[in-house]
Amino acid sequence: MSEQIVYLNGEFLPLSEARIPVLDRGFIFGDGIYEVVPVYAGRPFRFTQHLQRLARSLQAIGIDNPFDESGWRGLVADLISRHPWSDQFVYMQVTRGVAKRDHAFPKGIRPTVFAMSSEFIAPSREQREQGVAAITLPDERWLHCDIKSVSLLGNVLAKQAAVEAGAAECLMFRDGILTEGSSSNIWMARHGKVVGSPVNHLVLEGIRVGLLADLCAASGIDYTLRRIAREEVFAADELMLTSATREVLPITRLDGKPVGDGRPGPVYQRLFNAYQDAKRAA
Repeated sequence: MSEQIVYLNGEFLPLSEARIPVLDRGFIFGDGIYEVVPVYAGRPFRFTQHLQRLARSLQAIGIDNPFDESGWRGLVADLISRHPWSDQFVYMQVTRGVAKRDHAFPKGIRPTVFAMSSEFIAPSREQREQGVAAITLPDERWLHCDIKSVSLLGNVLAKQAAVEAGAAECLMFRDGILTEGSSSNIWMARHGKVVGSPVNHLVLEGIRVGLLADLCAASGIDYTLRRIAREEVFAADELMLTSATREVLPITRLDGKPVGDGRPGPVYQRLFNAYQDAKRAA
């Protein structure tokens, strides 16, 4: 295909031509938020929930939402239509805007709005059938992980540690309690029940938190959110990760040791099947 088309401050233009001033506060301070929305067969998946979280993140850091819901929907629909892929994922970012470098919020500036769409490549058959490896690290990020901020250095360092260890993800713990992955929510299955971390300021409320609740209900699987101790994670029958771009994947090795019997388990398989049904029904 020809070059990707992106949206930047009211214009659709080729990716190579998109420019922001160096004094944009997203570049200088990481002062902004983002969302990633999967698109299946041309339709954004759980888009309402993504827009609600985007609005919550903007409100939390004091940036006015540049669009109402219909405005975002129109922008994203236009962006999707400019690319040939049936399955895509849309990245949306809003920063506070361009101003003289000063820590305090500037007055009277316009937010910078950027969006792009890329081809969605689902996890491979090998990943689904064999699972992926993960490592563990202390969670050393800031205390507002519920805001989907572009300030992702802590997540980046954790993910790089996983890559250097030959793993796909890093599970993070704060004071011995599981929080989340570097770029995913983490789930434990024990005795056929699914357990995830509670939604609070230490964990980003991934859109798949609500989705997993729906999938578990549809599959007759008991589901709960609560504090999960490190020793419980290592004693789990199954571990799974969820994210917009990796959907749901089994974790079959943790810190070099097998999870359960070292293979994707029955709970994962039921959730994977339910996820495919949800995609088709969207």
